[in-house]
Amino acid sequence: MSETTIPDYPRGITFEQVWAALMENRKQMQETDRRMQETDRQMKKLGRRMGNLNNRFGELAEHLVAPGIAKRFNELGYHFGSMATRGCEVFGEDGRVKTEIDILLENGDVIIAVEVKASPAIKDVAHHLKRLKILRENQNRFNDNRKIMGAIAGAIFGTEAKKATIEAGLYVIEQSGDTMKMDIPDGFIPGEW
Repeated sequence: MSETTIPDYPRGITFEQVWAALMENRKQMQETDRRMQETDRQMKKLGRRMGNLNNRFGELAEHLVAPGIAKRFNELGYHFGSMATRGCEVFGEDGRVKTEIDILLENGDVIIAVEVKASPAIKDVAHHLKRLKILRENQNRFNDNRKIMGAIAGAIFGTEAKKATIEAGLYVIEQSGDTMKMDIPDGFIPGEW
């Protein structure tokens, strides 16, 4: 039988020292894991706070938009007789909420659904178009053939979001000082659902 050679390991390191180093490493990994869990908890808490803050900005924007919005549309000849400014829920046949609309203006011929955002984004345009489709389907269930139109209102409108809103056939309502203005480019034809 031949003798196996063992590589020359550093002298002076005992099993107990290696074991202690492994245990210290384990303790450090557990502390790192605990810190990661705490960071995750804090991030979730911050996310909830940011969500609440965003909702507050939305509520503020709705309060800025609502007082003058009927007037702006009436200047365009719509003459709305009713306006829901605290939101409107659209229910499906199953009784569940299918969508929510921030401001709803109605007269005998037209319904305009307004989405209010502090700073509208392009994705908000796509979401609002889905809302309008759901609203149309809902109104069809009740043989309500009024035209449905849409608008997006915002305190701060970026150029791309404004362009996407107009291209989608939605009215743009912007903050202008202490009032709201409608940006209606020449040749704009509002979409109908």
